[in-house]
Amino acid sequence: MDGVVTQYVDWKFAKSTGARLVPPGPDVSEDEAAEAVAEIRELAAAAVAPVAATSRLTAPGDAPAPLVVDRPTWIGVNADSMAALLQPALERVASRRDKEPSAAAQAIGSKVTAVEAGGMLAFLSTKVLGQYDIAPDGTPALLLVAPNIVATERELGVTPRDFRLWVCLHEETHRVQFTAVPWLREHLIGQARDLAGELAPDMESLRSRLEQVTARLPKVLSGEGQGLPDLVITPEQREQMARVTAVMSLLEGHADVVMDDVGPEHVPSVATIRERFTRRRKGAGAADRMLRRLLGLEAKMRQYRDGADFVRGVQEQVGVDGFNAVWTSPETLPTPLEITDPTTWVRRVHG
Repeated sequence: MDGVVTQYVDWKFAKSTGARLVPPGPDVSEDEAAEAVAEIRELAAAAVAPVAATSRLTAPGDAPAPLVVDRPTWIGVNADSMAALLQPALERVASRRDKEPSAAAQAIGSKVTAVEAGGMLAFLSTKVLGQYDIAPDGTPALLLVAPNIVATERELGVTPRDFRLWVCLHEETHRVQFTAVPWLREHLIGQARDLAGELAPDMESLRSRLEQVTARLPKVLSGEGQGLPDLVITPEQREQMARVTAVMSLLEGHADVVMDDVGPEHVPSVATIRERFTRRRKGAGAADRMLRRLLGLEAKMRQYRDGADFVRGVQEQVGVDGFNAVWTSPETLPTPLEITDPTTWVRRVHG
């Protein structure tokens, strides 16, 4: 099974490539780094109780504790998760081939795609403050990327302890979502794998996909669509992607709402942090914005906004407990239409 995956991407090489390409973190002494890691770990623990009280969701006692990591570790974890997530899709591609490529072609091709994957992961590893890794074939865990948290708090000019706790509140909400809602992780893995399988092209469709890239690239570069995936998907696949995006919008928006609701009591400078962080999400220079668009990060920003509006809209009508009906089953998750129209979800779920 692993052999099928490495025919297309040499994930070990992708990890080493990403680790070589990733820029160093902020300039800190060993003592400063150790103090930052210790405080982030302490604040991650401190975030548990207020997030549980505000969200009215509680992680089970055996849920893995958050991990404070560096950029290369984040790259390694995500390479493993990507490999596991894409495995069924790559097996599907392999089953469609008329003949096996030569060993030399496989080796060269897997290295080329590994360099591309490693470069993408290196770039993303400088942007992510925290992430709940759903680990399709492993142990899920919350990752807090210490160098990025320190670099961002310096860039924003905010109080380090306040910012670190604020980030931990958001990421703890993700940990609660996936551990207090037992079916959510497997549901999302299944949805993502189905989508990856649908997006994997066969030789018959490859030419038309390339024509789509030429036609749609200007639209993606202008900031519309979902980034690179939007270049090659069919209308049916776009609908499937919209369903996955609606769930991601819910998760990100819910985490933003919880972190801001907890904030005033526990994070004195939360208003300043939110204002400056929102500005930062728009990207810095032209090159950064271009990469964000191609990688779909502009669409990611819309997920935060749409999801938060959905959560607020539902809670205004039926309260936090009424909103928490969203976690009942896959059928109570918002549809692509409902994520931008909370009243429609409330009518469907609450009558």
